[in-house]
Amino acid sequence: MASLSFLRPTPPSTLETSSRYKWVALAIVTTGMLMATIDSSIVLIAMPAIFRGIGMDPLQPGNSFYLLWMMLGFLIVTSVLVVSLGRLGDMYGRVRIYNAGFALFTLFSAALSVTWMHGRAAGWWLVIMRLFQALGAAMLMSNSSAILTDAFPAHQRGLAMGANQAAAFSGSFIGLIVGGLLAPFDWHLIFLVSVPVGIAGTYFGYRSLRELGERHRARIDWWGNLTFALGLVSLMVGLTYGIQSYGGHPMGWTSPLVRGGIVLGVTLLAVFVVMERRIAEPMFRLPLLKIRAFTSGVAASFLAALSRGGLMFLLVIWLQGIWLPEHGYDFARTPLWAGVAMIPLTVGMLISGPLSGYLSDRFGPRPFATGGMIGTAGCFLALQLIPVDFSYPVFGLVLFLTGLCMAAFGSPNRAGVMNALPPRERGVGSGMYTTFQNSAQVFSIGLFFTLLIVGLSASLSTQLDAGLLAHGVSPLDAARASHLPPIATLFAAFLGVNPVAHLLGAHGLASLTAAQRATLTGHSFFPHLIQNSFHTGLRWALDFAIGASLLAALASWVRGERVPLEELSLPGEVLVTD
Repeated sequence: MASLSFLRPTPPSTLETSSRYKWVALAIVTTGMLMATIDSSIVLIAMPAIFRGIGMDPLQPGNSFYLLWMMLGFLIVTSVLVVSLGRLGDMYGRVRIYNAGFALFTLFSAALSVTWMHGRAAGWWLVIMRLFQALGAAMLMSNSSAILTDAFPAHQRGLAMGANQAAAFSGSFIGLIVGGLLAPFDWHLIFLVSVPVGIAGTYFGYRSLRELGERHRARIDWWGNLTFALGLVSLMVGLTYGIQSYGGHPMGWTSPLVRGGIVLGVTLLAVFVVMERRIAEPMFRLPLLKIRAFTSGVAASFLAALSRGGLMFLLVIWLQGIWLPEHGYDFARTPLWAGVAMIPLTVGMLISGPLSGYLSDRFGPRPFATGGMIGTAGCFLALQLIPVDFSYPVFGLVLFLTGLCMAAFGSPNRAGVMNALPPRERGVGSGMYTTFQNSAQVFSIGLFFTLLIVGLSASLSTQLDAGLLAHGVSPLDAARASHLPPIATLFAAFLGVNPVAHLLGAHGLASLTAAQRATLTGHSFFPHLIQNSFHTGLRWALDFAIGASLLAALASWVRGERVPLEELSLPGEVLVTD
């Protein structure tokens, strides 16, 4: 077994817990976080190529399952499992769970990259392998902050969390660019690209990461885990399917599946809270909520994620469905260029994350976290005020400032939360933080889509019917197309499909003259048709985002000045939270 000697951790007595180790840990952990968050979004831009490659139309009603779970399944799994995996890290070793997550993520990325089937068999394979890939990502996410907190002294954790959070925030947007670049060549590459990174990360993780945190044996709270998982999954599935049409309604909120899922989810989560208060070794450490700095930081993170979670989808639809076609881009090319257009957001995050983390180490997290969310609210207001057919330099500047402000909040807030945790609870505390953050993103997507579709439903059907009739479409075909749910139109634009061609189909277009077909499927007809209705829904969604951002700023501000050092600090450290 000599060839596997690198898998055996070096005994702690030989470890240099010096500056060198903490930077090695930061490099490995940040690489894992970046890889996981890139893969959380990489499929969004690549889905047109994926579904073409497996020979499936995701816009057909029977195939919506695959579309929704490819979009949101990753987020749902990571939301559900991070608390349990963080708890297991506290019990059996955070590095052990983290390294296993790296290996698992790499294995299922490879499995996704060798998809050979077609049709629904391929769809099922992709969804299932994607869920297991998300399990590996959850193992990385749940323990990364705890590993960094163990490795760095309190006065440097802001910088470490800044780099880690910059990777987490920017990875979601980098994934859009990477997916857009690789998918046109071969959609398998969007999964294959993670494999060499994952192999290297697994090797160096086993080779270099060390268990520095406290471990304490405890019983696994099986009933708590099961109740929490079923409750959160039921709630998220209900919210996810709420954005689909049902029974002639543009949304699915009247569906028994949606209502039943939400009611069952809320009920099970209420039962979970009651159970956790009565057992000796609970999964969800509710007493941590008595620490004001922890509770305020988690609440601020939840509200911040709620304000921005659905924004990425709205920006992509805005670019792909309206702005890019109006400026001469074919619908098939819009996924790539939508990712490129959002580069300023990523640049702002990459600059602000480490910088704000470093400054928060010196001056405390509260000014930066609170100021970041106030600035984010201002950026959302700016997005609301610019016209739908904007000047790109103005749009790019607003995105850059948004990235600066979002990351200025994220890094100090995470550092403040982790500094507030007792050493033995860092894994479960980090998992609780990530659960609230990821859950808020799923809730935000459902909420933003709902507000957008409500805005579209008010006038889109009438405008579409009148526009199609004016260009020679038969009354029957125009009525059929105009009464299709708005979500189908949005997803068509989101997937890089010409929306009017999708709505009318080959039969509806066949009866038109060449000039009429060219006008209806050209770059201008659909964007001009949708932009007023879209702007109404966008304005409502941004109103909500502004309100949630300001509440996040308030929650961050009330975190308090200091945390009791005798209770929370590591031996020999001076704990600084604000």
